[in-house]
Amino acid sequence: MATKKGVRITITLECTECRTNPDKRSNGVSRYTTSKNRRNTTGRMELKKFCTHCNRHTVHKEIK
Repeated sequence: MATKKGVRITITLECTECRTNPDKRSNGVSRYTTSKNRRNTTGRMELKKFCTHCNRHTVHKEIK
């Protein structure tokens, strides 16, 4: 049975400052999962979310 590809897909958002900054509060990278509409948002998403490792709001970008 063939599965139909939906319009909404699940994506992962990763903190940009945790990847580049070695001097942070704790080890690790903050990640969130969310869904987006493939037709309306064709580019990569960027949202400001709270990072528990940086202990502040930072930009989280979509990763593959």
